[in-house]
Amino acid sequence: MKNSRTKGLISLLIAIAAVAVFGILGYTTMDDIKLGLDLAGGVSITYQAVEENPSAEDMSDTVYKLQQRVQNYSTEAEVYREGSNRINIDIPGVSDANQILEELGKPGSLVFSDQEGHTILTGVDVISAQAGIYRDSTTGLDEYVVSLTFNDAGSQAFAEATRENIGNPIYIIYDNQVVSSPIVNTEITQGSCQITGLDSYETAENLASTIRIGSLSLELEELRSNVVGAKLGQDAITSSLLAGAVGFAIVAVFMIAVYLVPGLAAAIALCLYVGLILILLSAFEITLTLPGVAGIILSIGMAVDANVIIFTRIKEEIGVGKTVKSAIKTGFQKALSAIIDGNVTTIIAAAVLYWRGSGTVKGFASTLALGIILSMFTALFVTRFILNALYNLGLDKPKMYGVKKERTPINFLGKRNICFAISLAVIIAGFVGMGINKVNTGDMFNYSLDFQGGTSTSVTFNEDLTLDQISTEVVPVVEGVTGDADIQTQKVAGTNEVIIKTRTLSADEREALDQALIDNFGVEQEQITAESISGAVSAEMKRDAVAATAIATVFMLVYIWFRFKDIRFAASAVLALVHDVLVVTACYALLRWSVGSTYIACILTIVGYSINATIVIFDRIRENLKTRGSQSLEFVINNSITQTFTRSLNTSLTTFIMVFVLYVMGVSSIREFAMPLMVGIVCGAYSSVCLTGAMWYLMETRLKKSKKPEISSKKGKAASKSKKKELA
Repeated sequence: MKNSRTKGLISLLIAIAAVAVFGILGYTTMDDIKLGLDLAGGVSITYQAVEENPSAEDMSDTVYKLQQRVQNYSTEAEVYREGSNRINIDIPGVSDANQILEELGKPGSLVFSDQEGHTILTGVDVISAQAGIYRDSTTGLDEYVVSLTFNDAGSQAFAEATRENIGNPIYIIYDNQVVSSPIVNTEITQGSCQITGLDSYETAENLASTIRIGSLSLELEELRSNVVGAKLGQDAITSSLLAGAVGFAIVAVFMIAVYLVPGLAAAIALCLYVGLILILLSAFEITLTLPGVAGIILSIGMAVDANVIIFTRIKEEIGVGKTVKSAIKTGFQKALSAIIDGNVTTIIAAAVLYWRGSGTVKGFASTLALGIILSMFTALFVTRFILNALYNLGLDKPKMYGVKKERTPINFLGKRNICFAISLAVIIAGFVGMGINKVNTGDMFNYSLDFQGGTSTSVTFNEDLTLDQISTEVVPVVEGVTGDADIQTQKVAGTNEVIIKTRTLSADEREALDQALIDNFGVEQEQITAESISGAVSAEMKRDAVAATAIATVFMLVYIWFRFKDIRFAASAVLALVHDVLVVTACYALLRWSVGSTYIACILTIVGYSINATIVIFDRIRENLKTRGSQSLEFVINNSITQTFTRSLNTSLTTFIMVFVLYVMGVSSIREFAMPLMVGIVCGAYSSVCLTGAMWYLMETRLKKSKKPEISSKKGKAASKSKKKELA
């Protein structure tokens, strides 16, 4: 016993030391974390089209291509139109505009020409240009290449040119200068090719970047560049950090109060988790924005969830008479499948969202994936290590771990028709609300600046206002004129200029705003200018977000089908996700919540959160079906939901607490984001408990016409196993 206590004490001291070290490192790296425009500001560059009257199509195409390009600097970079012929680029986390301009390059003309000077195609025909490395199988040396892809017109023109110029160079000319002249090896008909023979990866990347910047639909020239302050201001950062700390403390106290010794182990492990995630955010140079904060909140919720699943299992094992030591071991073993399945489905979603998404979606996916992987590690390994240390210290009495006895199953299935009716009524009300909004305002939703654009007013004040002064003195004056709280402000560093973005203002409203600024702050009329701006979230980005979410849902469906060997489990889970999205969207329509980039992050958070809760219930149904004996299917489902009900309630409550504190203590822009999240958390818990089991039951009994489904126990088989530049 003495040796065990010594071992436990040493283990606990190691765990506490790790928490302290990683906590200190996490605190010191806070300054190293890249923050987005909304939290820290960055560089703003404005380009103007050389062409006098560019078409709307060319402007839109150029904006989208620039959006793809500037994501090399940050996934949270924003590109939007200003006026009829200007494009504004906001890149967070940087402060040197000249460096960005130099690296981004001057967007100019690009042509591909033969040796007689005939133009083969232009940059408009280039879809993509990417640098790459491959290992030559003959020499064993690395080869550096640039891979090009052309559109249909470019593919046809390039095929003809390469057929006629085998053995001759194709000149790539940017702003009247030859940047590369690879030799044609063979006719290229597939619409793609590689430029080989480059001497380094840096050379390949520079060439690819030059081709990309020259493939814009329009030639651009720099109009101005400056450093801008945070959109949300320091108040948002400070209040969010404080809210996170308070929320985390409440969750820690809740875990200890409900789960006793295991709760203490979880609280210590979660402290380590927070320190680690701060360090990794800095190490991976992930840009943190408000949607990114949502990803972290979700991952903390899922870290708590994994611990709750384990602790519930430990209580159950103690309840059937096992010793505490045996219960801890068995509890972790039985919880493993539900934890892995729930987290893997969310990681799949994050991976697809990062792959197919852009901007806000990609930033959200990065923080979510990092948080989920880390939370799974801390729950399965760190919590177990600390729990065993506490046990070896002498905290080994069953009452210190709690005992969960069998409960009479609640008849959830008996209430399924009522639940279906409630859900259907809310969803229908949402569609009705969208229709009414469309008739009254012309839009189904209250779209924010991010989605529909508005008016950008630049004001040079007589004094250098702080961000706090802007938010407390200037914003209320602007809101008094516009009657709308959706206002974004940015301060141009080193000047007295402030950029105020509002909904689209009429001529009368612009005049009223100018007069209000003059009356309240004494600015000169000539120091106020206004331009119309497009939404920072373009139509293409919206389509990317929808496509990414759809593909992620399909991948999750396939994974659940594979793991549970039953398409009905997968279909029920996906239907529950659709339900949650529709209900939250209905609230956006009925309550006129602002729909912007945070709406995308909110929906993605709900999708990731809800699927995890559903997986836990389905895992228990699958387990109980294997030993059902003569029990009816209704009993098995009701019993499974009852057994996991406490877990569902506690997990939802802890995550809700985190978001609720953020809502209470945050600034208005934070509250605008937190409210829909709270609705989504409640809705996700409701659908997992009240709908998913009922939907699976209906599919099982009515579609298959079978009373006893067969659960396959077969395991899947393990998986077996410097040179001349050329065009190819």
